[in-house]
Amino acid sequence: MQSSLLHHPYVSVEQSVTFFRKINSQKSFHMYKAGQNGQLDAEGSLLAPHNMEDVMVTQKVDVLIIGAGAAGMMCAIEAGKRGRKTWVIDHAKKLAEKIRISGGGRCNFTNMDITAKNYLSENPHFCKSALKRYTNWDFISLISEYGITYHERDHGQLFCDDSAQQIIDMLEKECKKANVDIRLNTKVEGVSTRDGGFLIMSNEHEIECEHLVIATGGLSIPKIGASNFGLKQAEVMGLNVIHPRPALVPFTFDQDTRDKLAGFQGIALEAVIKLGKTEFREALLFTHKGISGPAVLQISSFWTPGQEVQINLAPDTDVFELLKKAKQDQPKQEAQTVIATILPKRLAQRLSEQADCKGKLADQPDKKLHALAASINDWHLLPSGTEGYRTAEVMRGGVDTNELSSKTFEAKKVPGLYFVGEVIDVTGHLGGFNFQWAWASGYCAGQYV
Repeated sequence: MQSSLLHHPYVSVEQSVTFFRKINSQKSFHMYKAGQNGQLDAEGSLLAPHNMEDVMVTQKVDVLIIGAGAAGMMCAIEAGKRGRKTWVIDHAKKLAEKIRISGGGRCNFTNMDITAKNYLSENPHFCKSALKRYTNWDFISLISEYGITYHERDHGQLFCDDSAQQIIDMLEKECKKANVDIRLNTKVEGVSTRDGGFLIMSNEHEIECEHLVIATGGLSIPKIGASNFGLKQAEVMGLNVIHPRPALVPFTFDQDTRDKLAGFQGIALEAVIKLGKTEFREALLFTHKGISGPAVLQISSFWTPGQEVQINLAPDTDVFELLKKAKQDQPKQEAQTVIATILPKRLAQRLSEQADCKGKLADQPDKKLHALAASINDWHLLPSGTEGYRTAEVMRGGVDTNELSSKTFEAKKVPGLYFVGEVIDVTGHLGGFNFQWAWASGYCAGQYV
């Protein structure tokens, strides 16, 4: 594949080094050779030396990993253990920012119950091999070696007792033990294929490598540096990309729906949210823009625009039967008083008002009680959209798994090119599943690069 960067022929000069000089604002580059006593341009003319910031010595490595996150660092550790000269580069100033902010700063690093059923992909079988070869127990064993204590929360989610920084520090130490070189503040400005490998141009180095690993993640949370680099690189290399969209993300509603939900903001409760045959029972939170909370984030990964979601705000109660019994036993009670025994008072009041159930239960026809019950047990809502990548925890879609080996993660069309982590079309449920995918995919690719 031809690079879009400008290349000049090499000029043969004894004891020379390759370097780049930025020649325009678009950061196109010309390639030169510099001799001991001066510099030659592409035509062989002697140039006056420039400051050494213009000179980039070619670095040759076995493995170059772009992306110093969970998957990239795990891959680097394994490659380094095998004696491979490995570099990790990242445009960020700090290592693994997504790990740092995850789980409220405590990193939900895996889950007690990992199966392929916890992942979405156009090819649901792709993730099985990696998840079997590097399990949640393998990662738990690793953190235990470092004395990192953890605790289990609902649905098998595992969190650090102290801080997510412990995970980052552990990965950095493992990289050092494996002689992995990590270079931050390094922005890739061009990638081209070469016989037996790749040439990568960055703002800091020209790097030749035999194996190139793209571990740049997805589009979620752009404020910490997320970009479309990995997806674009896949397309440039001729690989298919499954259309990306935000996942594990809050829903938003149109103005009419928001007006109906006015006053609900801040209310949280356990609910069942359903889309087709898929449902989740977890916490739901009303926001100024729509709804959020774990139940909503989970179902959002399955949702496409135009689909209604069904919500049961009282999954353990048949609300109509509750109201019917109360009408018989305590006919002077008001509907909102009965509903307030199973829902927050503010929510009970508003839903009763919207169903026009005012006054004594004895005066309410069953039709109104049915309507009130349905608004609780079978509430249909049509999201207008989501909050997008700004708040999405992950991206759904990515590099088509049919383009990759499930064993090595190497691109079938481009020998030596690998993709790991979130950039691939494998998206986990909420609860540590996406980190487990990062550990597993990085580990497996690291055995082959």
